[in-house]
Amino acid sequence: MTATPDPTMKRPANPILTASLWMVGAIASFSTMAIAGREVSISHDTFETMFYRSCVGIMIVVLAMAFGNRWHEMRTDRIGLHTLRNVSHFAGQNLWFYAVSVIPLAQVFALEFTVPLWVLPLSALILAEPITRVRAFAALMGFVGILVLTRPWGAELSFGTFSAMLAAIGFAGSAVFTRRLTRTESLTTILFYLTTMQAVFGLVLAAIDGDMALPDATSAPWLVLIGIAGLAAHFCLTTALKLAPATIVMPIDFARLPLIALVGWLFYNEGVDAPLIIGAAIILTANWVNLRFSMRSPRAKP
Repeated sequence: MTATPDPTMKRPANPILTASLWMVGAIASFSTMAIAGREVSISHDTFETMFYRSCVGIMIVVLAMAFGNRWHEMRTDRIGLHTLRNVSHFAGQNLWFYAVSVIPLAQVFALEFTVPLWVLPLSALILAEPITRVRAFAALMGFVGILVLTRPWGAELSFGTFSAMLAAIGFAGSAVFTRRLTRTESLTTILFYLTTMQAVFGLVLAAIDGDMALPDATSAPWLVLIGIAGLAAHFCLTTALKLAPATIVMPIDFARLPLIALVGWLFYNEGVDAPLIIGAAIILTANWVNLRFSMRSPRAKP
């Protein structure tokens, strides 16, 4: 997959360097969202966090649509597929926010990197895309990495770890449905439905028990930060992919793992043990194998 040219974007003199800088922004944004998610977990459950995050996202997306004069891009004929996409993402994001509050951040990020491997079987089921021997090998290698990291045969497998694995599956489903949507829908439309639908999901599930916590002076800044960081992360990542090939951009994203491990050690007294390092290394290698094959195969689709 090569970067898709954007006629509205002026090509920089050094696109590789510029893409790398955008990826630094994406890494910082994803890491910031993880830290903020852990901080608000004291005051808000995951449904409340998702509702308030989505409200911030709605304001940003609507302002961008208004100033960019993009209201004409709104469509309603794929509302069912938008719903499937957002149910999958909402489930994954809630599980992710729960995981960052109860298990080491490095473990959450390592398991999150299995998303491309879960995309393989889901793409075959939903998009009818073939699974080659190399991709099957990459998926098997990633599964081995999960076993090494989580150690399900011991006492280490907790509900938080299980939640992080399910979050990766939710994100993979969201990615596959998004791929379907991009065939007919603009990024503006996808982001609008993302924020509005998930605000509704969050509100209903947060208020269903009649005990919904309102933001206070302590949690409000963190919630705003989550909303901004979430949109900024995806914007930075998308921009980087427009400027440089995925083989250059995506390995940079792997730097999130050592960075968040350092953050966990400095601020939350989280250790990094050998199984986490080995399991994460296997998962990242599996992703690299899959990415390299996708670039070299003439039949690979972007």
